[in-house]
Amino acid sequence: MLEGLDMSKEAQLLLENYVIPWGINIAIALLVLFIGFWVIARINRVLGGILSRFKLQQILIDFIQQVARVALYILLIIGVLSQLGFDTTSLVAMLAAGSLAVGFALRDTLANFAAGVVMIVLQPFKTGDFVEAGGITGVVEKVNLFNTLLRTTDNREITVPNGQISRSALTNYSARDTRRIDLVIGIHYDSDLRKAKQVLMDLIKSEPRALAEPEPLVAVSELADNSVNFTVRMWVNNEDYWAVRFDFIERVKLTFDEQGIVIPFPQMDVHIQQPAQAS
Repeated sequence: MLEGLDMSKEAQLLLENYVIPWGINIAIALLVLFIGFWVIARINRVLGGILSRFKLQQILIDFIQQVARVALYILLIIGVLSQLGFDTTSLVAMLAAGSLAVGFALRDTLANFAAGVVMIVLQPFKTGDFVEAGGITGVVEKVNLFNTLLRTTDNREITVPNGQISRSALTNYSARDTRRIDLVIGIHYDSDLRKAKQVLMDLIKSEPRALAEPEPLVAVSELADNSVNFTVRMWVNNEDYWAVRFDFIERVKLTFDEQGIVIPFPQMDVHIQQPAQAS
């Protein structure tokens, strides 16, 4: 009888001291976990709505939501473990040390990510722009968080790390509606200077895609070693730049040939001096 009574008391003590408190803690932890998942989902939806009002690109909104979700999940798990009685101090220290080690190992990747975030926020270029970025010239196909995809004029796809773009000068040829064509055209010293200048100006005026404003320019810019050089400038719409440039150069050559204006090629005059004979 005494033995049975002692067993009953031990079971009661076990129930009161361990099973019931642990059961309550587990129930509270599960409740906190369930409510935490619901709250995190709500916070992410609200965060997405707030970020959308700033007109950020969807890729950045998705990334910020993902980072916020992971951070909130980590805090939730730490809170649940603390509710269960675990010492979370060492866990937090391990997470901090692990984050530092991962950050050091992925410093180049993180630099590309940081540059990608800045590019997406500031938008120095957009999809479809013709740019020179990171030493590569091409049309922007896609801007990602870690790299940018460019399509070159010969239809090659090149992936450029965003960090490489941020460390070099960026030229966006599509940022303005108009663009200036700059040419240097040389004529022979024996050719008629005034006639050549008038021919060049007439060619610009007869080009329907050339803009009247700003005014075009034809001016003598240099008396070079082998030619008299003209600086020719005219403004066109951005999309007409290459077509007008190529057509104009061809028309200059054909018209100069018709008008007898010579475009010289590099040459060198060699003077041979005979040594004086001894008397």
